[in-house]
Amino acid sequence: MKFDNKVNRKEFLKLTGIAALIGVGGKTGFSLYASGQEPETDSDENKNKIRYGLLIDTKKCPPDCTDCSDICHSKHNVPSYKSKKIEIKWIWKEPAKHLFPENNWDLKPVAAKNVPLLTVCNHCKNPPCVRVCPTQATFKRDDGIIMMDYHRCIGCRFCMAGCPYGSRSFNYKDPRKGLTELNPDYPTRTTGVVEKCNLCAEKIGDGSSPYCVEKCSKGAIIFGNLNDPESEIRKAIEQDHVLRRKAELGTEPSVFYKV
Repeated sequence: MKFDNKVNRKEFLKLTGIAALIGVGGKTGFSLYASGQEPETDSDENKNKIRYGLLIDTKKCPPDCTDCSDICHSKHNVPSYKSKKIEIKWIWKEPAKHLFPENNWDLKPVAAKNVPLLTVCNHCKNPPCVRVCPTQATFKRDDGIIMMDYHRCIGCRFCMAGCPYGSRSFNYKDPRKGLTELNPDYPTRTTGVVEKCNLCAEKIGDGSSPYCVEKCSKGAIIFGNLNDPESEIRKAIEQDHVLRRKAELGTEPSVFYKV
């Protein structure tokens, strides 16, 4: 796609907005979530590729522990604000009733409804955020990680509307002003861009695990290759009862929950 330097930001959004929401073949944005839609399947050629994911053991994760989010936000220069309206979050906790709204919470105790569960970008196999991004600022790597190119992001927030998990945050103000300490080894962002968890893509290339996994002393988070039958995460998923958030949407999240 060729961009005309004379087209300003507002005009560009007008040109791309309708196309992004309608999509190829005239499908509406809502059709991306059709529960009857068949999920994509890997071909024989792709079955042995890496697809990274997480398994969160809700019983091992203390409700009041923030070790994983503290280290994640510190290492990735995620700003901290008092106002919930402008907060930026890569990994955080939400009440169980928010993460799994399809459960029949009316018949369960209030304590069970409100128990805080860890949540993060789901790095979906069929990511709607990637489909609706008009500039390819949001893209999927070969290993399944959903990434952000901050330089391409124009702040249209289509990806935020497309994500059914609320896993993206928008920088309404300069994020550098919300930092008490700067990590010089990771880039900071600017006003007007979206950001989210990148599964520590900058770190796992050398064989390491994400910061949240390393920091968790309770062993509540398992990281690994979902396509490897011998990996720890794959064995745990096969042996235990696990859930994925809003699995009926066909996005195929790469984050699993042991309940």
